[in-house]
Amino acid sequence: MKSEEQYFNEAESIQSYMENMSQLKDKSYSVYESFTLPDQELAHTLREKSFHLLVITEDWCGDAMMINPIIRQVAEAANIDMRVVLRDSETELIDRHLTNGSRSIPIILILNQDGEVVGKWGPRSPKAQALVDEYAAALPDQDDPEFQAAQKDMIKALTRRFTNDELLWHDVYESFQQTVQQSIQDTQSR
Repeated sequence: MKSEEQYFNEAESIQSYMENMSQLKDKSYSVYESFTLPDQELAHTLREKSFHLLVITEDWCGDAMMINPIIRQVAEAANIDMRVVLRDSETELIDRHLTNGSRSIPIILILNQDGEVVGKWGPRSPKAQALVDEYAAALPDQDDPEFQAAQKDMIKALTRRFTNDELLWHDVYESFQQTVQQSIQDTQSR
């Protein structure tokens, strides 16, 4: 069984991944080009701890379309490596990092300089999760003839929000920052 560090060493860089996206590329780059780090604190912490990031993702995922470019900005500011593994081709890895029994993505693994997983973040920030829950609650039952059309409308609306809502972007940043800080505390208490 491969370790997370082995997956990391074999993985594609976030830059290459985004350049080669076949879906949601323009929207993902729009977030990347529009998001501005609120401060350098998180980048400094990641650099100081010599962390590196492994993202389990897919380019069709609307959550990843928003989240990956934000975390990429953080990684670039920290001058640390961020690499990507595709969930559907590496199911053994995602199955180690399920969310409530589901293969939800993106999952960002925080690895220390020895390649050990010291933290995990994803698949959504709290505000993004609340928004998805709100939209999903308004959907008709799955057996309703209107369900598929309503679900498509929901995905379009969420994609629009994920592409343009700076409050959601900052929630991703802050939530990831909390996970990094908790990872450091957990590591120090071992």
